[in-house]
Amino acid sequence: MADQTSNQMWGGRFAAGPDAIMEAINASIGFDQRLAAQDIAGSRAHAAMLAATGIISDSDAEAIREGLLTILSEIEGGTFSFSTALEDIHMNVEARLKELIGEPAGRLHTARSRNDQVATDFKLWVREQLDAAESGLLALIRVLLAQAEAGADWVMPGFTHLQTAQPVTWGHHMMAYVEMFGRDLSRVRDARARMNECPLGAAALAGTSFPIDREMTARALGFDRPAANSLDAVSDRDFALEFLSVASISAMHLSRLAEELVIWSSAQFRFVTLSDRFSTGSSIMPQKKNPDAAELIRAKVGRIFGANAALMMVMKGLPLAYSKDMQEDKEQVFDAADNWMLALAAMEGMVRDMTANREALAAAAGSGFSTATDLADWLVRVPGLPFREAHHVTGALVAMAERQGCDLPELSLEDMQSVHPGITADVYTVLGVENSVNSRMSYGGTAPARVREQIERWKGIVG
Repeated sequence: MADQTSNQMWGGRFAAGPDAIMEAINASIGFDQRLAAQDIAGSRAHAAMLAATGIISDSDAEAIREGLLTILSEIEGGTFSFSTALEDIHMNVEARLKELIGEPAGRLHTARSRNDQVATDFKLWVREQLDAAESGLLALIRVLLAQAEAGADWVMPGFTHLQTAQPVTWGHHMMAYVEMFGRDLSRVRDARARMNECPLGAAALAGTSFPIDREMTARALGFDRPAANSLDAVSDRDFALEFLSVASISAMHLSRLAEELVIWSSAQFRFVTLSDRFSTGSSIMPQKKNPDAAELIRAKVGRIFGANAALMMVMKGLPLAYSKDMQEDKEQVFDAADNWMLALAAMEGMVRDMTANREALAAAAGSGFSTATDLADWLVRVPGLPFREAHHVTGALVAMAERQGCDLPELSLEDMQSVHPGITADVYTVLGVENSVNSRMSYGGTAPARVREQIERWKGIVG
């Protein structure tokens, strides 16, 4: 009766009882098999070092090398049989190696623990993802530069609070995203440089008494140096957290651009047309063209943010050194990496293919009294009004234009002088949107000449 009750408690899936449950919760092979190539690379480097230092024989090292290459071929060919009973990628590879080469396989794990092994594998994988992110960001920056160059002098409204603020240029707006993704690129490169220390050789937590050469394995795996503290080496997951942090900030930038593409491609704005390759139709409304790729990028941010928060929670209470909790690091990072790379690629495609509607941008640029600030600045610069008074006069002129149903440049000089007698015909030189953007010549401003300077600067950076 007790056994029956126990089985009911465990549930049908775990009818075998506690052993089945322990196997299910303990095993990570369902996801860490993605580390197979890195695991084999680390083992090859370790075996070569063991032979070079005389810890194992050259013949054993050669057998291990050949066996590992066979296993890699089996995994890449889809013929490798992964076993949950063997827990993880490390034990699956080691068990298959023993089947292939026999006794020498048992010498591979000399002077090594699964603790430093998994830290090394995971670092190698994250490093590859940072390299992929760098490529994706460079591609995105280049297509943004192409859009900016094509429309360096196309006027459009600039917004604050999503309300028309001042005229800017299409090129200037595109270059704002170049700056944002450029910072992401800098963070990616910075994170990669900081994490490029090799944990291999830290063993379980205290190092090893074998005369290993950690510099050799670090060099073989492309690391700058061995990690300097064995306790830290096996328990550090800062590299994964920093990857998720960088991914989160970049995903937030992608989401902001995605939101603008959703708004801009609407019938109410018509600022851009997205290509059919990154849009879908409606199942019931034949006129619809939905910016689904942009919307999905906007949604994927939640998964990446969630992964960042989840791994922070896993790590926050762990004493040194390794704890099994850290097995929960990989799924979060894998999912975030997949979604970040996909979002980067989709955004690069959308920006490359999209067409900006110059006429719609220009028509919107002059709406909403967008040159009001230019008028206020002129009142300070020419008649010499204090800015607060100039602000008040401009507000009165805006109210007058609203009553007349026109924009500021359409007010007569007589009307303007009725509000302030110091206004002259010279004011009309600053009121047009073209005049407005051309006047913004400060460094970083929207004047086409300044935009083109920034485009050339960034071309020099990204090639």
